[in-house]
Amino acid sequence: MDWMLAILIFILLFLCYSVIPTVLIRRSGLNIVKNFNQKQAVVLTFDDGPNPVYTEQLLDVLKKYQVKATFFVLGSRVDQYPEIVKRMHREGHTIGIHHYRHVSSWLLSPLGLRNQLIRTEKAIYSCIQEYPDFYRPPWGHFNLATLFMAKKYRLIMWSDIFSDWRIDVCKSTLLQKLTAVTAEGSILLLHDCGKTLGAQEEAPRYMIESLETYLKESKQKGIHFISLRDQFKESEEIVAL
Repeated sequence: MDWMLAILIFILLFLCYSVIPTVLIRRSGLNIVKNFNQKQAVVLTFDDGPNPVYTEQLLDVLKKYQVKATFFVLGSRVDQYPEIVKRMHREGHTIGIHHYRHVSSWLLSPLGLRNQLIRTEKAIYSCIQEYPDFYRPPWGHFNLATLFMAKKYRLIMWSDIFSDWRIDVCKSTLLQKLTAVTAEGSILLLHDCGKTLGAQEEAPRYMIESLETYLKESKQKGIHFISLRDQFKESEEIVAL
């Protein structure tokens, strides 16, 4: 019976450290941003990159339609593909932290989380000579220490997520789901790399195809796309006025 009690205590401690803080933070909106109060505006965000094939293709599409986006990058991939990150920065996109490796905060100690943040920040700074201001944890998972360890960053979640890590979704329903989004300051979450747990490696190829159609149609409707850096800059200027 002692081992059963130990297991129950472990499960309870795990829930209090990981799952419960995630639920409370996301439901309360405490210190996180999920959308903006801005009509006819959308914030495009991309997680898990950079990818040596698909991120370049994505940047081509964004450049074609003159759209600025935000990339939440993995520090390990920044170290692998610095030229892609430099291109992101050069073309006016915002670059934020996603962790050094794609590991859930549920599995990280407070010091482990701090290490993930610091290593990614250093990788980004080494690449573009700017410190990141924004952070989105993988899978949107928080732990009991997240708000303290990440207090120097703006925590960005999303208003809409599309399961675009699956090829079948990208082929069948992604465009429809994107088109259905209300352009009222929505933050859209997509993925430019499929080399993470549960994702399909070629999914970004089909995501980009649907995204290009969506961008073309949205531009015709007068929808404005803005990066997180520009969004917060505009908000600060309005407050200053």
